[in-house]
Amino acid sequence: MADFFGELGKKISDTASDISRKAEETFEIQKIKSDIRSLKRSNERDLKDIGQMVYEKFQKGEVDDTEYISLCEEIEKREEEIEKQEEQIVKIKEES
Repeated sequence: MADFFGELGKKISDTASDISRKAEETFEIQKIKSDIRSLKRSNERDLKDIGQMVYEKFQKGEVDDTEYISLCEEIEKREEEIEKQEEQIVKIKEES
């Protein structure tokens, strides 16, 4: 009878541990996905700003590409960060 309760206790402990690990993974994945959404929103905002700037310059006949380099570099950096974070999600899912 003691073996039964010992086994039951071990199964309950293992199950609780698995649930806890899965909850941590889910939380971590959700945090990363939230970060990705934030980065994408920033890119959308900057892309909109680029479009507005280009259009205004176009209307004035003053299109000068060098003014847009910093926005494009920021978008590029965020795209790289998005890729890294998406790779983290894949790694987390592979580990479980």
